[in-house]
Amino acid sequence: MSDIERAKAALRGHSVAVCRAGEVMTRDGRGIAPLLAIASEESALRGASVADLIVGKAAALLMARAGVSEVYAEVMSEAGERTLSEHDIPHSCGLLVPYIIDRTGKDVCPMERAVADVSDPAEAYAVLSARLEELKRARTARQD
Repeated sequence: MSDIERAKAALRGHSVAVCRAGEVMTRDGRGIAPLLAIASEESALRGASVADLIVGKAAALLMARAGVSEVYAEVMSEAGERTLSEHDIPHSCGLLVPYIIDRTGKDVCPMERAVADVSDPAEAYAVLSARLEELKRARTARQD
């Protein structure tokens, strides 16, 4: 079984699954946070096959920065597909959509909006990390 097949099989019940040389790691959480956490670990994704529930441009840029070897997404946006192609990363998906929507289903995902004009994977990592922190602070302030 190939690494991407292992990652796809491991994705069931998880947010993201990563497989490199037969070793599988899974993470759970909301939105792009699990992938961002893995991507923050230097070389954790280099050469790995990644299966994710949702891949838009934001996730694709993170994967390009991390040096993944292949990507599968249950749902992939056209911008995510374009970004993976631009970085020569083989990819496939269950469903290709025009864009990734937010949790309300009424607007574009805030992470996708954050990187709409970003093409550099390193810049995207910094932008997405900052945006995720902003969203966490806003969520915490609402709960207080």
